[in-house]
Amino acid sequence: MQIPEVEGMARGRKVAAAVVLSLMMVPFVNGGPIPPLEGAAGKVFSMGFAGPFTGPAAESGTNMKDAALLALDGIGSTVGPYKIDPTWIDEQSDPVKSTQAFEEAVTNKHIQMGCLEWHSSDAVAMMDVAAKYQIPFFFAMGATEIVNEKFKKDPQKYGYWLKGWPVPGNLATPYVDALEQFIASGAYKPAHGKKVALWSEETDWGHSLADALNGAFARHGWQVAAKEFFPINQTDHHAMLTKFKNLGVSVIAGTATAPQAMSALLKQRSEVGLDAVVVADGVGYIGNFYQLTGPASDYVLDMQPLFASTKAQAFVTKFKTRFGVDPSPTSGGVAYDWANFCIKVLQRTLQEYGDLTSANIYKVERDEVETGKLTYTDGIMMKEYKFTAQSVPDPVIGTDAFIFPVIQYFSGKPLIVFPAAQKTAVFKAPQ
Repeated sequence: MQIPEVEGMARGRKVAAAVVLSLMMVPFVNGGPIPPLEGAAGKVFSMGFAGPFTGPAAESGTNMKDAALLALDGIGSTVGPYKIDPTWIDEQSDPVKSTQAFEEAVTNKHIQMGCLEWHSSDAVAMMDVAAKYQIPFFFAMGATEIVNEKFKKDPQKYGYWLKGWPVPGNLATPYVDALEQFIASGAYKPAHGKKVALWSEETDWGHSLADALNGAFARHGWQVAAKEFFPINQTDHHAMLTKFKNLGVSVIAGTATAPQAMSALLKQRSEVGLDAVVVADGVGYIGNFYQLTGPASDYVLDMQPLFASTKAQAFVTKFKTRFGVDPSPTSGGVAYDWANFCIKVLQRTLQEYGDLTSANIYKVERDEVETGKLTYTDGIMMKEYKFTAQSVPDPVIGTDAFIFPVIQYFSGKPLIVFPAAQKTAVFKAPQ
C-alpha cells in the first residue's frame, strides 16, 4: 500500500483540524445522538445520504441520490414500523461545506445514520462529525489512505465510519499490470519506451491515486517523467498536455471526478497532438460521459464495473425510465448496492434489538458488519459486499467481492480488456 505524500496528509489534517474547532462551538444534543422522531402515523427514522448534489461533481451526486431513491422505493421507504425519511447531505465537493451540511443534518434533521458519500477530502473531514455525534456512517466512497489512518489511529473514536471504496493503492495497480500484459502479448508497443506522465485533480483522492500509480509504474521499470495536479474544476489543460507531449511520454495516467474537467482534458489531448495511451480513471463516473467527450474518449482506459447481469440491466431500465438518463456503474450502480446494504443493516438492527437508534445500529456495525457476519449478496454490481476485521474500514477486495476490471472505451461503449479471465475484447493501441 502506498503512503500518501506528506503534503497530502497535512492538507487532510488541516481540514480536519478546522472542522474539529468549528464543531467545538456546537453543543451535543442531550450529550449525544438525537433520539428518533415520532411521526403522526408511527415512527420516523431520519437517514442521511451524502453526495455532491451541487458543484463540479453534481452529475455524480445526482446519480447517487437517484440510486438511493430507487433503493428506498424497493422497500416502500419502510423498515418495520419505521418510515424512512431521507435527508440529503450536499458535499458540494468542499470539506468545510460537507461537514456543515452533515452537522446540520444531525442537529436539525435528527439523522440517526449516514449512508454513501463521494469525495476523499470531504470524508476526512466528515469523520469528525460522525465521531462527535456518534452517528454510524456507512459505505462512504472517499477512498484516501488518510481515512484509514484516522480510523486505525483511534478506532473507538472513528469506528463509526466505514468505507465503500478501497484505498487507491489496492485498485490502481491493475492499470500497470494490464499495460505490462499488453506489451508482453504484442498488442502494445510503447511509442516512446516505458515513460509515463501522471496527472490528477488537486484533492486527497487525486494525490492518493497519483501516488499509487507512481509506485506501480516504478515497480515495473517505468520512468515517471512528470506529476501534475490541477484544481478540481479546471477545464484548461493545454499547458500541462503540451508539457507531456514535449517530454515524449508513451502513457499519461490520472483521475478527475468533475465531468467537465475530465472531458476537457480528453479533448485537449487530441488538440495538442499528444499520441499517448490515456489512463483516465473515472471517465465512467457519470452515465452520459460520451455526450461530453465524444470520440475523445475512444481508446481510453478506465476501471469500472459493468451492468453485466440481467438484474443489473433491469436496474438500468428502471433508472433511465424514471430519471431520463443512463446511470453510471459507480455513482449509480455501486451506490445503489451500498444503499441497499444500508437498508439491510437497518433491517438487521430492528430484528436484533427491536428499535432503530444510532447506538443499536453501531452495535450491529461492530459485531456483524465489521466481522463479516452480515454481508450483502443481492447486489447488481459485485458478487458480495463484505468486511472483515482485517479489511476495515475498507471492504474486502477479490474476484468474488469488490473488484473493477480494466476497460477500454469505443463510441462510449466499455469493453473489458483486463484481466484475461473477464476480458471481452483485445486492447487496441490509439491510432
